Amino acid sequence: MTGYGRAAGSVDGATLAVQVSSVNRKVLDITVSLPEDWETLEQEVVGLVRRSVLRGKVHVQVEFSAPGSASEPYWDEGAVASALERLAALAASQGVPFRPSPELLWQIANSQRQVPGRPAPDAARTPVFSALDAALHSLAVMRAKEGEALLVDFLSRVASLRRLVEAAAARAPLVVPAYRDQLLKRLREAGLELDVGDERVLREIALFADRCDVSEEITRMRSHLDQFTTLLRSEGEIGRKAEFILQELGRETHTLGSKANDLAISRSVIELKNELERVREQMANVE
Repeated sequence: MTGYGRAAGSVDGATLAVQVSSVNRKVLDITVSLPEDWETLEQEVVGLVRRSVLRGKVHVQVEFSAPGSASEPYWDEGAVASALERLAALAASQGVPFRPSPELLWQIANSQRQVPGRPAPDAARTPVFSALDAALHSLAVMRAKEGEALLVDFLSRVASLRRLVEAAAARAPLVVPAYRDQLLKRLREAGLELDVGDERVLREIALFADRCDVSEEITRMRSHLDQFTTLLRSEGEIGRKAEFILQELGRETHTLGSKANDLAISRSVIELKNELERVREQMANVE
């Protein structure tokens, strides 16, 4: 499900901002962007997000802004020079020529880059997690509003599914009589004078009735739709349970279509499959 949350805070007099955004994804995928020297907090940030979000692609952005120009990074020239001297001493001790290249100098300088005024990770932990908690709350509120809209849509589609199932159920008792009339008509057209009481006719009709009996499928589909509706109105995680029920509905729909031997029921089955696919696509994004 989609959503966005933002919260601000302060640490050592500087501004701290945390943004959390999520887009649809069947599984939980978390990415975190932290200031370089706060990267040790990443696993804890991921853990907090996992407590609040179960599905979706979630991105957490943590920004730190020191007041004025003090936030501009700089290189510690003394530390860079010391690192080069140690490398030169190591190369000399091993008898290896040492000629620093611009690329090596850049790598060492970049590793020694510092941002003045930025607190250590331990000092930033509490403010960061406090702002993250507030941002996650805002995200949850937005996702909940989307969930309310989805609930209305799902209930409407469930009503459509019920109408199609009941249309098939109403048609099912008429299938065998229609087949009997059609069978007798074909026999008469072939010049075979057999009536409905003939044992051979009765046996053929009985076999057909057994093959096209869909009462069990209709009963299970009604039960699955009741379970699905109850689940939609329940609290907590519903996504994976709902997908299982939809999978079972799809299986019963397929069986209904293969057994019915009736054009009207086949049309209902086609509509059922189309509507179930739409519900499955939407449910793939729901927690």
